[in-house]
Amino acid sequence: MFQGSIPPSFSSLKGIQSLDLSRNNLSDQIPEDLAVLVFLNNLNLSFNNLAGEVPLQGVFGNLSAISLVGNKGLCGGIAEMRLPACPKSKKKGNRLGFKIIVPIACIIPCLSLVLLLVVFLRKRKQKNKSLTLPVIGDDFLKVSYDQLLNATGGFSSLNLIGAGSFGTVYKGILHECDKAIAVKVLNLEQRGASKSFVVECEALRKTRHKNLLKIITVCSSINHAGDDFKALIFEYMPNGSLEKWLHLGEDTPQQEWNLSLSQRLNISIDVACALEYLHHHCETPIVHCDLKPSNVLIDEDMIAHVGDFGLAKFLTINSSISDGPETNSLAIKGSIGYVALEYGTGGRTSTEGDVYSYGILLLEMLTGKRPTDEMFTVRQSLHEFCKVALPERVMEIVDPRMLLEEATEAEKDAQNERIRQAKIRECLVSLMRIGIVCSEESPSKRMNVKDVIIGLMTIKEAFLGVGIHGRKQMRMRLTGEGTSRE
Repeated sequence: MFQGSIPPSFSSLKGIQSLDLSRNNLSDQIPEDLAVLVFLNNLNLSFNNLAGEVPLQGVFGNLSAISLVGNKGLCGGIAEMRLPACPKSKKKGNRLGFKIIVPIACIIPCLSLVLLLVVFLRKRKQKNKSLTLPVIGDDFLKVSYDQLLNATGGFSSLNLIGAGSFGTVYKGILHECDKAIAVKVLNLEQRGASKSFVVECEALRKTRHKNLLKIITVCSSINHAGDDFKALIFEYMPNGSLEKWLHLGEDTPQQEWNLSLSQRLNISIDVACALEYLHHHCETPIVHCDLKPSNVLIDEDMIAHVGDFGLAKFLTINSSISDGPETNSLAIKGSIGYVALEYGTGGRTSTEGDVYSYGILLLEMLTGKRPTDEMFTVRQSLHEFCKVALPERVMEIVDPRMLLEEATEAEKDAQNERIRQAKIRECLVSLMRIGIVCSEESPSKRMNVKDVIIGLMTIKEAFLGVGIHGRKQMRMRLTGEGTSRE
């Protein structure tokens, strides 16, 4: 429903490649300045009320790159367009300046390139001097490619903090607002990366939860080589991923990279709460489709946040009943060891698939063993390994590093220590049962994530009753003291 003339300001979009203004009510002449857009290779102005002479240079000289049908008032242009000749008065005027226009038209592309370079360098300097970032709405910042380049030290390998199927993640500092960020740069040469970018943007746009990784903004631009550039900018998680905590310190159990049993219990609750929100409290239910330790990030308060929605699936009414070919093509994607078994045989995408991944993640947190560990074969998976050990051999297969916590002075006598050990064993058995049920082969046998949270909270209450620092935490709850985590 756009009306009036095509704005001359379009000529300042030096990097634009495609412009579609078809099926509007635009009138007057086509701006001649559009011919100097050197990257423009697709221009659709069809079905408007445009009139006057069509330019000859730039994109207008390529019949396959331009569409002008449905504009009865146009004339001139290249011969292949077969438009009527312009009125003689205008044509005569054109002849008078023909000898001047042709040389100028040849020089324009060269001058345009020089002008583009000058403008680019000036704008770059101006952006670097900027002290504030404009805000989109209340939440999102406008961030340019140059700002991200500066924030990450030129996307230096020294700032590389992760890599995945569709891109790499860099740590950075937005100097304009002195904010630590994580920049996920999409590898657009990888098949499916562009679709992943769109899916993740759509999923993050519709979600708000304390246990989901918070997005700051996105950047869709062109880099210095003239190639497409897409990135997602998140809050930086100073304690890294759950993957790092579970496995980086496995050879040095006394070092700082270790999670206690109570910390692992809290993280398991955080992740379950994130899934429960996605499955039951979004306007359209969302299936994450790639839940694993590397996609669980830990903030400075040791609170877990689920991230990476590049494979997420929105469950519509129809897709929740039966998935079509598009869903199946997406469903088989995921991470080996964590992807639900039914996805490998063309099963539909479902919330039960996320529950399976959660079950495997929980068992990995308890045992310290990846589902892809070489000890597991076709006959024995992580699920079977834990199931066979219940309940007598649980203490033999759990990660011993999470039991390194020291008892308080009051708990060092033999009787209290026996109670403490019994509570720990009871907690581990209960947690492992949840992990096993969640990772059952049949989707119908798995727990609903709401029931998972209820079970985990019950286990936490029982464990904190007589557990590590249990008396102190119980006293805090009774008196109303303590942290928000408690």
